Amino acid sequence: MKELLNKWYKNHALVYKILLFLSTTLFIVYLFPKTGKFRFSFEKGKPWQSENLYAPFNFAIKKAQEEIESERLEVENNASVYFDLNTEVKDLVLSEYLKKFNQTFKDTLDLNTNESSLYKKGRSFVDLLYSNGISDTDYNYTNTKPVVLVSSNTIEKQLQYEDLIEIGQLRQRLDDHFSESPSADRNKIISLFFDIVKPNITLNESLTQNALEEELSQISQTRGSIDKDQLIISKGQVVEDEEYIVLNSLKSEYESQVWNTANYNWVLVAYTLLVALALLMLLLFLRKYRMEVFLNNTKVTFIFFNVVIMILLTTLVISYNSQYIYVVPLCILPLVLKAFFDARLGLFAHVLTVLLLGFIVPNSYEYMFLQIIAGIVTILTVSELYKRANLFISVGQITLIYIIAYFAFFVIQEGQVTSLKWETFGLFILCGLATLFVQPLIYIYEKVFGLVSDVSLLELSDTNTKLLKELSNKAPGTFHSLNVANLAEASANEIGANAMLVRVGALYHDIGKMKNPTYFTENQSTGINPHDELSNRESARVIVNHVIKGIEIAKKHNLPDRVIDFIRTHHGTSMVYYFYIKEKAENEDLKLEDYSYPGPKPFSKETAILMMCDSVEAASKSLKEPTTTKINDFVESIIDKQMENGQFLNANITFKEIQSIKKVLKHKLANIYHLRIEYPE
Repeated sequence: MKELLNKWYKNHALVYKILLFLSTTLFIVYLFPKTGKFRFSFEKGKPWQSENLYAPFNFAIKKAQEEIESERLEVENNASVYFDLNTEVKDLVLSEYLKKFNQTFKDTLDLNTNESSLYKKGRSFVDLLYSNGISDTDYNYTNTKPVVLVSSNTIEKQLQYEDLIEIGQLRQRLDDHFSESPSADRNKIISLFFDIVKPNITLNESLTQNALEEELSQISQTRGSIDKDQLIISKGQVVEDEEYIVLNSLKSEYESQVWNTANYNWVLVAYTLLVALALLMLLLFLRKYRMEVFLNNTKVTFIFFNVVIMILLTTLVISYNSQYIYVVPLCILPLVLKAFFDARLGLFAHVLTVLLLGFIVPNSYEYMFLQIIAGIVTILTVSELYKRANLFISVGQITLIYIIAYFAFFVIQEGQVTSLKWETFGLFILCGLATLFVQPLIYIYEKVFGLVSDVSLLELSDTNTKLLKELSNKAPGTFHSLNVANLAEASANEIGANAMLVRVGALYHDIGKMKNPTYFTENQSTGINPHDELSNRESARVIVNHVIKGIEIAKKHNLPDRVIDFIRTHHGTSMVYYFYIKEKAENEDLKLEDYSYPGPKPFSKETAILMMCDSVEAASKSLKEPTTTKINDFVESIIDKQMENGQFLNANITFKEIQSIKKVLKHKLANIYHLRIEYPE
């Protein structure tokens, strides 16, 4: 058990990467459609580019969606509407009519009321009203809409909607029916009918809806069929409407029936292999070219997380409406990775992500071409992301590239520009605007993953920060860090290193001297040297400890690890030579580790640059009557000694780059001392 735990502890980073790799692969496969992919590409109005296509099996020709919608509309227009008929209402109205009529006309009619012509006319009007029925409201159906009257679950009558009388039509019907009656009698009889008439039919929504759904369910989704081995389309033949419908039917049948039923597991295995292969390439790239990133599980997780987020967003948009696929700001991925790592890693991850998305997007070749070109433009144009104007300019260029590439594809496919889809250009503009979200996203990532971008480095480079102000107040002589920062920045620019990072590292590399500032000669303004009261070993320990103290102060103030690395490495494993030589003159028996810095040695171009610049700038203070020759020899001597001691063995810096740094330092020191070139006599 103990051995197992020891193995786990030794290999936990590798185990984590394996688990991350597997979980990411499975999650991406889960997002992908669980069907096979039809291997032929086709578009309506374009020639069929592949060989003659014969039906691989029997399949039905599916109707176009427009055709199905047209049939649905026709069924809905012609479907019968069911009304409940109340047969008792007419008898109640007749009874009420006789009663009201006698009350209204008792002074004007003869005793023989039943024989009154006005009464008979009203009686016939009641029969007319209820011959088909009176609806309780206006249902806004067409006049020819079929109507079925139902009473006690029995169909009483079938007619058209125009045969019914709506309650709102009562006034007009009354005026027409009693138009020839005397005015006084007409007004009374009309008022009477308004009191007694009641609707006797009401819409039965449940029965109407059930009948409609039954008729809709009988609509056939197919029309005809294609037999196995039947020629579907010939090579070079233009894909017209009919061929397009047949090809879409074959594609749908191929993906749904063949793959889902027969080879579903094989599809999953194939998708898993391809996704795993792409992610494996990403890990191998990190292991070969970005070992410092590969060894950091947080950074590997961050890269995988961003890849998954882009795939997730794209699949969500496709599931909603694939027309909006270009709204997804895929160029955020290379922007983010470039901000935290470098351009090469950003482009590599972007290309792999686009290749994975090629499985699920429509018109995959066009999509991949546009996204890869846009990613390349992103990497080439976006520099110094902390400058806001640069981001806006780059996003504008990316959007322009999208539009130009899409326009070119459209012309190639259509052969004309009259039917250009201008709304797609709007999608590209929205994509560009969404890409601007990269700035707040970088800030969020910094807080969540503990990473550092150039934006944060810019903030740290401000000499008015609390920590740098404290350094200038407590150890003003140590604030030579500003001169070191200028030298280091110039050197980094010369060899293409991260100038902003090395500048920030130079500003903070000596903050440990704030603990005991007077023990360092640059801060001894009174002429009193505290080292006179210490032994050589104790003095060396005080000097060496400024590195340890600096790391403690940096962590207390939450400085990023990338900045703390400069504090750790700016002296490497070099020795405090002054006290070492002094002690050696008095005592031959001494330990080298007592006079050596703990390290580690510089492990990047930036940390190596700081070691060279810090040593040269500090030692240059001791130059008396400097000349160009003295400075040249002085720079060569210091840096060559560091190389002899193997301080740069772990840094990925070349001899050529070191020579370039020497030239920069010589030139800058000559400018500091206002020296001119020495001409031969």
